[in-house]
Amino acid sequence: MTKGTLLYKPVGLLGSLAAGAVAGLLFKQVWRLVSGSDSAPEATDRRHGWTEVLVAAAVQGAIFGVVKAAVDRGGAQGFEKVAGTWPGEE
Repeated sequence: MTKGTLLYKPVGLLGSLAAGAVAGLLFKQVWRLVSGSDSAPEATDRRHGWTEVLVAAAVQGAIFGVVKAAVDRGGAQGFEKVAGTWPGEE
């Protein structure tokens, strides 16, 4: 493992935690706008059909993926500016 990778690990971990929190908040807002409900259906909740459960899961996954990629990429670029190297390259 390179020195840059070791130095980046804590940055990446904090970024992942922040991304998860932001994605969760963003999903709640999007779901509220789309469905009018304060919370997404649980997969085991019998009151909701397959379509609603799967759409909620797909929207949540897409939002999480985009937010995580944006945070990871931004973190790597910020690390490069500070450390002078891309995380994992040396």
